[in-house]
Amino acid sequence: AAGELKERLERMLGEQALDIWASTFHSSCVRILRRNAEYIGYSSNFTIYDTDDSRRLMKECMKTLNMEERVIGHKQILSEISRAKDSLVSADEYLNLSSGNYREKQIGECYKKYQSLLKSADAMDFDDIIFNTVKLLEENPQIREYYQNKFKYVLVDEYQDTNHAQFMLTKLLSSGYNNICVVCDDD
Repeated sequence: AAGELKERLERMLGEQALDIWASTFHSSCVRILRRNAEYIGYSSNFTIYDTDDSRRLMKECMKTLNMEERVIGHKQILSEISRAKDSLVSADEYLNLSSGNYREKQIGECYKKYQSLLKSADAMDFDDIIFNTVKLLEENPQIREYYQNKFKYVLVDEYQDTNHAQFMLTKLLSSGYNNICVVCDDD
């Protein structure tokens, strides 16, 4: 859909369309991160882990932490980590919020180990792409201002499907000009 939108814009606007970003949240974030990854401790050539890579890494974490799959499955842990990242909750914050709950503490320990192994491999999983872009923009005013000035207008389609991290990303990018339009299905 993003590619089709870009093609339509190019037909309508010609060369002016080359400056327009028509993309998914993830592809926009990858573009921002490739240019600025060193500000958050990654190289510009960081690797993006797919689902299989993430599962393999989580199984390694569980083995290192002596956790058994039958107690808490790797898919459950990855799902909970994904929810945390969508809510912009870091591994340390997750552990602090676990408040003595054994299951949450175990997931928090896996989350922390998982992020440590990702970082040491100069890699991000799919959820890190948005999480780390929000972190980058929040912690680096000069980068945030650059993109706020770059995007005079921000349009988000399928807005009803956005999560907290995507909302924060949209808010950060559109706060320069405050020209934002969202399109959603109220059903």
